[in-house]
Amino acid sequence: MKGKLILENGMSFEGKIFGELSETVGELVFNTGMTGYQEVLTDPSYCGQIVVMTYPMIGNYGINLEDMESDKIHMKGFVIKEDAKLPNNFRCEMTLDGFLRQNKIVAFKGVDTRELTKIIREQGAMKAIITSDDLTEKEIMERFGKYDNKDAVSIVSTPKIYEIPGDGIRLGVMDFGIKRNILRSFKRRGCHMVVFPWNTTAEEMLKYNLDGVFLSNGPGDPANLTGVINEIKKLVGKLPIVGICLGHQLLAWTLGGTTTKLKYGHRGCNHPVKDLEKNKIFITSQNHGYVVDKVPECMTVTHVSLNDNSIEGMRSKDLRIMCVQYHPEAWPGPKDSDYLFDEFLKVVKEK
Repeated sequence: MKGKLILENGMSFEGKIFGELSETVGELVFNTGMTGYQEVLTDPSYCGQIVVMTYPMIGNYGINLEDMESDKIHMKGFVIKEDAKLPNNFRCEMTLDGFLRQNKIVAFKGVDTRELTKIIREQGAMKAIITSDDLTEKEIMERFGKYDNKDAVSIVSTPKIYEIPGDGIRLGVMDFGIKRNILRSFKRRGCHMVVFPWNTTAEEMLKYNLDGVFLSNGPGDPANLTGVINEIKKLVGKLPIVGICLGHQLLAWTLGGTTTKLKYGHRGCNHPVKDLEKNKIFITSQNHGYVVDKVPECMTVTHVSLNDNSIEGMRSKDLRIMCVQYHPEAWPGPKDSDYLFDEFLKVVKEK
């Protein structure tokens, strides 16, 4: 079906709508990964966003139910240059189009995604509409005005407490939109995990005889989660705390730091990060639109981005806290940083 991609800056692109043949509004961002589109689609951190894939052909190895990072697609829309009509892989169970239809996700194709990426890089992430209608200027502004992503974490978090059995460390997991491979990474190390909804109180968590707490990745602006920050404050000093992505940002706010929104974010699986403690560079998987701009006085910077020198990791040995901005669990992306899960557990074990 013919359609348009309308950007907040007034630009418009013609193409075809596929997947769910409907209309959608979201924040337009780009991902530079050459593979891993299924993991990107099912990453809850993309809730509320329309994701542009820079790689020109998407869907060539299809979709399988093993590589899901959550139980469904959470993003608002998906933009590609071209879809592969006949995927070819022994693990393929359905096509990209079928997967998008099943999840009722509006997608858009036939547009130069690298041109779109250049626009986002120059002007910043912005709202966008995918539609088949000829909208008036007033209708476009109304749709942009109604877009709101402040409740994203509450949408993607687990609705109830559940446990993943293990015979090792008892780890409390605050789920802000956690990826399954984070849970798998801790499970491989024998952890017994108690997974909590995003708004669980510290008092409730402490009833579970935990050895430590993990703060997960998730979507949106950490500054909006003031209630969560207050609960994390109650845990500081009582239990070791480790975190990834949004969890890293929330720890900054908890301890007196701040975050700011990046112009166009870091999204892809080829971002170089330097581990300052090891004096070694790792290629990492990233997905975030916000970054720590003021480091808490009690924290030491442990990792930095080699693309823009932004803060990618912090640590406090006294408080037994460690966190990173990027995704050591990868999926998609390189497994270079898998060692960080062992580092996390060392922090929890330390007395």
